[in-house]
This record gives sequence, C-alpha cells and structure tokens, in this order.
Amino acid sequence: MRHPSSSTRLRIAALILLVALMTPGCGSGSAKLSSNPSHEWTWTAGSDSWNQSGVYGSEGSSSPNNSPGARELASGWSDSNGDLWIFGGDIAITGVGIASVGNDLWKYSVANGDWTWMGGSEVPNQPGVYGTIRLASASNMPGAREAATSWRDSFGNFWLFGGIAYDSIGANAADMNDLWEFNPANGTWTWIVGSNLNSLSAAAKGIYGTQGIPSSSNSPGARDSSNAWTDSAGNLWLFGGFGYDSVGNIGALNDLWSFNPATKIWTWVSGSNTAFAPGVYGSIGVAASSNVPQARERAVGWIDSNGNLWLFGGIGWNSSAAGMLNDLWEFSIATNTWTWLSGSSTFDANGVYGTQGVAAPSNVPGARERAIGWGDDNGDFWMYGGLMNGGSQFSDLWEYSVQSNMWTWVGGSTSTDLAAVYGTRGLGSESNFPGSRSDATGWTDTADGFWLFGGQQQDTNGNGLLNDLWLYHP
Repeated sequence: MRHPSSSTRLRIAALILLVALMTPGCGSGSAKLSSNPSHEWTWTAGSDSWNQSGVYGSEGSSSPNNSPGARELASGWSDSNGDLWIFGGDIAITGVGIASVGNDLWKYSVANGDWTWMGGSEVPNQPGVYGTIRLASASNMPGAREAATSWRDSFGNFWLFGGIAYDSIGANAADMNDLWEFNPANGTWTWIVGSNLNSLSAAAKGIYGTQGIPSSSNSPGARDSSNAWTDSAGNLWLFGGFGYDSVGNIGALNDLWSFNPATKIWTWVSGSNTAFAPGVYGSIGVAASSNVPQARERAVGWIDSNGNLWLFGGIGWNSSAAGMLNDLWEFSIATNTWTWLSGSSTFDANGVYGTQGVAAPSNVPGARERAIGWGDDNGDFWMYGGLMNGGSQFSDLWEYSVQSNMWTWVGGSTSTDLAAVYGTRGLGSESNFPGSRSDATGWTDTADGFWLFGGQQQDTNGNGLLNDLWLYHP
C-alpha cells in the first residue's frame, strides 16, 4: 500500500470538513570514507539511480554488496556504537518504481561501511507475529509498515509505534497503535502495548482518560506520521499525526502523549482528544498554558540540551482550511506549556533565506512537510528538504539556534526539484549535494555527523525512490 499523497490527504480533509461543516548512472555497494571535512556532503553507500531493489545477502552477515532497497517513510535510529538501523518503509521492489511495504531490519556499520540484513522478510507486505504481550521472542516481528513513529531509549533499545501497517491478520495495511521494543543486544522484538489488529479489523479510537493522569487503560488512537522524542528520564513522547481520535473519527491530531517504559503506561499530556483541532498561538515568544500547536502530521522535531521538545511545520488543519506550516514550537516538560517561537500562524508561508551562512531574525524556512531533521550536540536543529504545497521538493539545508532564536540558511539551493550531485563515493566535496527529496530517514552518530538515507526524489527527469546514504558534518 502506498502512503497517501499530500493532495490525497488534503482532499480527504476537505471532504471531512465539508461533511462536518531519467536517471543518472547506476552504482551500488558502499565505500569507506576517505574524507569528512565540515560543511561537505559525502555519498557513502547505495545507488545514484532510482528504484533499486535490495540486495539482502545472508541474514546477520555484513557484505559490501548488501544494500536496502530504495524506500521512503522508513523508521531509523542509531545505537550506542554509532551504527545506523533502519526498519521497513515504502519500498521499491522491482527496479521500476513499484513499491510495497516492508518489515526488513538493517544495520549500517559506520566503521566498515557495510550493510547487514538483521531480520524481517525480503518479501513485502508481511503480517505481524506478535507472540505473547510483553514477552520477548526470537520469532516475534512487527508487521510491514510505513510512516511509523520511533524512538531510542537510554538503554539503546529501539521502540516502534503504529504507522500504516499489516497486523496479525495481514489482509491489508492500515493505521495501528501497537507499541514494540527491539533489543539489539539479543535481536528480539517484544510487543509491549496496543492492539495487534489495525483499523480495518478493530476499533482504532484513542482512550485518553484524564489529561495529566497516567492510567493502564490509556492508549493513543491508531495513527501514522507522528513526531517522537525521548526525554532524559527515558520517557517516550508522541505528538499528533494522522489517525483516530477519542470518538473514532479520523483526521489530523494535536495530542501530546508520554509513555513510561518502566510502568508501560501512557499519559495524555496536552492537546485535544478530537481530530482537526485548531491551534492556539498566543503571543510569539510567550509561553502560556492555553497555547497548543494546531493539528498536523509529517512535521519534524528534536529535543534540546535542556530537555525541551521542539516541533516545526508539517501539514496542518483547522476548522476551515488545510495547508503547509512553517511554525516553530517549544514544549517545556517542566512547566507543561507550549511556546510559539518562529514562523507563521497561517498556511503556505514563503521562506526568507537571507544571506547563506548568516543568521538573521527575519530568516525562516518556507512552509513544508516530510523534511528530515537532526539535533546536534549543542541542542540546535538542522533540517533538510521536504515537500511544499503543490508537490515541489525543497533542497535547502537550515540550522536553528536555540540560544539566539534565529535560523540560518546553511546550504543547498533556494530552487526546488533539483537532481543530486553525487561526486565520488566516500569522498566529501563542496559540490556534492543530495538534491531535492522528502520522506528520507536520518540519524545522528556519536561524532555529531548527520546521516541521510533514501526517500523520494523529484527533479526535471521525473521522480523515484532512493537508497543512497549520505553523511554531513556540521
């Protein structure tokens, strides 16, 4: 099942609201890095052509020939060794652009530059194997899915929630609210909470309980395209996405949840328990208990060095309209308040780039969804690409400084729908450039390098899915 496009989502939203009211040269494999200078992109692995099928090799065995298939909307995390992991997504399986949903698990060794297929199936659209709830087993495996939400906890374990997925029955993919934990030390999955049936097979509404009160009966509704953070106490945080509210209506959400891995309990912290909730912006730069971002999906976020949660853009909805956002928000866990800090409270705002490399109070990225973001060691935020309203893809790189509350256009182009410039695999260059893309997967390694994998690219030759891996050192 392909993930619904932005235009499809907007048409769905409009209907609900009305009712309510080619290619460059090929290559595969990987290369060890010969140069990693700052402010340069390095193409490290994968192909420079679209829609490449995966090369799996033997499960558990690394090889320079191995490579995940081209994909978008995959989940990823980096482990305590700085190695990169990727799970599932919308995968190209034939080399000609046909895609299905995967549940394959991969690890990339930063030290040797090789991919290893670690689990899941080479065959797409697999049902989940749930086993017994909260009991790890080598046979357990989440069903194939895309646009899931993922975290890494303080112990290095990987957590996966919902997405558009195949459930234990496996007939078709739809939104889910199952929560899984993966232990990379022993390679086992554990089904923790939530349903083993998706929204086609069972009730998918959220059970909110009382705001701020943990309860074993609480559960976010089935959803996809949410945002996630892990705080210093090891709690998991979930915001919004597209899914089911407290009465079973489907739409964009603005609810904020926390999950305690020790107690296995969800808490509804902030936002509305109904879909398509409007935002309350208040005054820019001023925290207030009434403030809340409007319902949205496909935003980007990060957590700063003080443990505050940050959220930027996405597709937003209110009671009468829908569009792309470029608003920037901060949530203080300590005070339980949102603050609107930058960008517009209206849809489809244009970017203000200013001078490349120079921060300015007037600078701001244009409204977008499906961008890729990283948080650095200083707690600042970096963002690349994404999709604007109308379908064109950005190719710009931005940095946001928490201390100065200013954006800097760091690199890339102010133009959209540009092809990548790969250069020589393993060699950084100022002319290298990942090109316009959206729905990529990203990681930060132990050396504060930013990694970008795959996604969908659109340029003057057309569009397709990618399996290229890039490294950027800020």
